[in-house]
Amino acid sequence: MLFWKLIVNVFFREIRPRGAFNIPSDGPVLFVGAPHANQMLDPLLLSIHVYKETGRHVQFLAAAKSLQRTFVGAFSRLMESIPVVRASDKAKVGTGTIHVNETDPCLVLGVDTKFTQELAPRMQIQLAKAVDYAAAEVIEVISDSELRIRQEFKVVNDSGNDTSTAMLREKVAELRVTGVRGLDFKVVPYINQQEMYRYVYDRLAQGGSLGIFPEGGSHDRTDFLPFKAGVSVMALGAMANDPACQLKIVPVGLSYFHPHKFRSRAVVEFGSAMDVPLELVEMFKQGGSQKREAVSKLLHHIYNALKTVTVRAPDYDTLMARLVQAVRRLYKTPTQHLTLGQVVHLNRRLLNGYTQIKDEPQVQKLRKDVLKYNRSLRALGIRDHQVPRVQKATWKILGVFLYRLGLLAVWAVFALPGTILNGPIFILASIVSKRKAKADLATSTVKLTGRDVLATWKGLIALGVAPVLYSFYAFLVALLALRVDASLKWRILAPFSVFLALPLMSFAALKFGEAGIDVLKSLGPLITALIPGQQRSLDKLRTTREQLSNEVMEVIQELAPRLYDDFDPVRMRTMPSASTPPSSGTSSLWRRKSNVGAVDAQGLGLVHPMTWLDERLFGWSENTGRKDDIVRVDDEVGDYEDVVSRHDSG
Repeated sequence: MLFWKLIVNVFFREIRPRGAFNIPSDGPVLFVGAPHANQMLDPLLLSIHVYKETGRHVQFLAAAKSLQRTFVGAFSRLMESIPVVRASDKAKVGTGTIHVNETDPCLVLGVDTKFTQELAPRMQIQLAKAVDYAAAEVIEVISDSELRIRQEFKVVNDSGNDTSTAMLREKVAELRVTGVRGLDFKVVPYINQQEMYRYVYDRLAQGGSLGIFPEGGSHDRTDFLPFKAGVSVMALGAMANDPACQLKIVPVGLSYFHPHKFRSRAVVEFGSAMDVPLELVEMFKQGGSQKREAVSKLLHHIYNALKTVTVRAPDYDTLMARLVQAVRRLYKTPTQHLTLGQVVHLNRRLLNGYTQIKDEPQVQKLRKDVLKYNRSLRALGIRDHQVPRVQKATWKILGVFLYRLGLLAVWAVFALPGTILNGPIFILASIVSKRKAKADLATSTVKLTGRDVLATWKGLIALGVAPVLYSFYAFLVALLALRVDASLKWRILAPFSVFLALPLMSFAALKFGEAGIDVLKSLGPLITALIPGQQRSLDKLRTTREQLSNEVMEVIQELAPRLYDDFDPVRMRTMPSASTPPSSGTSSLWRRKSNVGAVDAQGLGLVHPMTWLDERLFGWSENTGRKDDIVRVDDEVGDYEDVVSRHDSG
């Protein structure tokens, strides 16, 4: 676990737990995580924080197909993952084509098919991408060209399950015009999971802790995939087999700021532990329809619990336009500070509220104004949090700009050696991870771009290539020592010293590089302020922001009480407006002194190694409320890139 902690802390710039006090310290626990947006890193982050808080080891259920892979399988086995054979991994292309009977949507007709040879009850038929991989379970094979399914075809899309028989018939009609008589299909076998369930029941009966992602696989969609029933069967089955088993279910939400990018941020949020309702256990024991109803009800409870710890959206438009993130930034004044976990919580509540009241006239107007404001920001090349602090062009601004350029040059010089030496790792990791994402996308029925595997493969490539590359550099140093006829002592010591020093040099380059990037991001408003004729545009933008921020406060105060019982309108009325000048250095209810451990939704203060000099030269101390912040969560391209901008090139 110490090894994995080191790895994730290198990959991520910051990881924040939230609600860790909800983790049971003993007894059987089933950790249910979602969304499964980062293939191998999701279980790592979850298990690391459980281990940190309680010392417990979490065993995860993982696809047997993944365990068969060379690298992913090796690391999964080290974590004692429990293999689960997925029926979709064993799907085969069926013979011929199919279409649905015109009057009976559960009667499937085949053309040149071999249903009696390839299909049997409990197996599934899965259609092609043209109809969004619609699937259905077979209940009766009538002949080689005719069979009956349990219910009409269902399709997995961004909004969950949706009847797709009409879509299927429409597609078949289109194909018939071109001479094609039906749709291609795959045969998905029925897998008996009894052995896996027995192992799970035994581990829980012994007080173990297991982890599962009920979506059944990683993906890169904006919302949950339909949950598999397995998580409910595990929980109810464990309780039914052992009445003394006091199983707890802990929902875990994983929120990423750019999940596939190196040195991004993440929040792991643990929800309240749930008990398994005893009445559902009794229904489960009865079998038949009662068992299915119990499984369905518990799955619904788990789904609702996960909604409280995750950020989800029904489509891309809301988040890709960065509407919710922009509103969240406008909702608070520059003198307030939020932790990274609070940023996630506020984003979730704003998104949930927006989806319920988006048709209200004032919300529609606010949306239009906010998106227009975002376009103005992009046109001027600055970020929202920098708007209130952009000043008129003065000699002091010019001095700050020149100083920052010098500082950027210093950090670039310090970071350059390590960047060059590790260049082959970065290049290879980028190439291989994109190829793996493309390969996974080709075989997946739910992925959109395959981004969910990028971070995993970047990490695996770095782990595998770094020791080889450092050994190669050590070998070159050894050759150099021989060439210059160094003493035996240096012939031995030099390569070992290089091999040991390179990881430290790489880490130093990483930190210096980050400081340089942070300084680089702070140059935008300084450049804008120094350009002649831009002051009028900046003044107008600042006024627009103040008006929008106050408008956001008014809309929330009016509509939020309908949505949230715990909303406090009194607190809202005492909150200062966006036009209120920053307070003095005295901490108050609305403003507290920033520190390295706090991540402001508007941003952090200066955090590079020359912070003290920057503040003393130009007078921006942490207590004045006037610091020109460099590093901010919102400096990134957008919040939750896994949810926000799936279609970026990465």
